[in-house]
Amino acid sequence: MARVKTGKTNHQRHLKVLKLAKGYFGGKHCLYKSAHEQVMHSGKYAYNDRRKNKSNFRKLWIQRINAAARMNDLSYSQLMHGLKLANININRKVLAEIAVADLSGFAAICDQTKAQLS
Repeated sequence: MARVKTGKTNHQRHLKVLKLAKGYFGGKHCLYKSAHEQVMHSGKYAYNDRRKNKSNFRKLWIQRINAAARMNDLSYSQLMHGLKLANININRKVLAEIAVADLSGFAAICDQTKAQLS
């Protein structure tokens, strides 16, 4: 069986890794071994952060809802409990958007929850 030479394949693979490493500092963007290590590590960071992103946004929504609720004399937990009692099914993402964009609409929601709490 004939020997297989991998010059072209290796070169293409190296170029692919170096293309992914574009913009990295120092030798990490031009030396294959350093670039490959950094690309692998960067991929792990990207994978983990795609999952962290979801919890980070949830935290942001809760902070925004809490701030708007306190302007209407409610705490976050009271607001969420009142929403459940009033059978208002709005998720936190939409509720945070209402709190930022439409304060009068959010105040109306708070009034409904206050009525249920008392």
